Amino acid sequence: MIPALGPYLQWEKALHLISVIAWMAGLFYLPRLFVYHCKAAIGSEQSEVFKVMERRLLRAITTPAMIAAVTFGTLMVLTPGAVNWSAAWWWVKLGGAGLMLCFHGACARWRRDFEQDRNMRPQRFYRMANEIPTALMLVIVVMAVVQPSLAGW
Repeated sequence: MIPALGPYLQWEKALHLISVIAWMAGLFYLPRLFVYHCKAAIGSEQSEVFKVMERRLLRAITTPAMIAAVTFGTLMVLTPGAVNWSAAWWWVKLGGAGLMLCFHGACARWRRDFEQDRNMRPQRFYRMANEIPTALMLVIVVMAVVQPSLAGW
């Protein structure tokens, strides 16, 4: 714990929330781009445009927002009194955030596959993958806001 962070907790929360919103926007849109990219012929102008859009979205918005979200989230965790370490909701939220990071990594890998014209997955795969960040977001937000006791789970 870093006591000097105490007065900045509200700022940490605000900046964390702003960062998460931007990160989620990217994670919602990137798999949707992959769905459309599947329809484009390899080497076509449309395919090349999708490559640029996907790269810019990931590198200019989604990844920096993820880094900011993790940074401000870590600062909150290091702020005395911000986290009840014995509460089960906290660990479920942390697990959800970890899975969101894994999904981000998967999107980066899928983007590289498209960039190198190596995508082997159908549109349906990306349509289903597009639901993952929504499900994780629901779990994370409920845990953070409601903070259920989860007694008996």
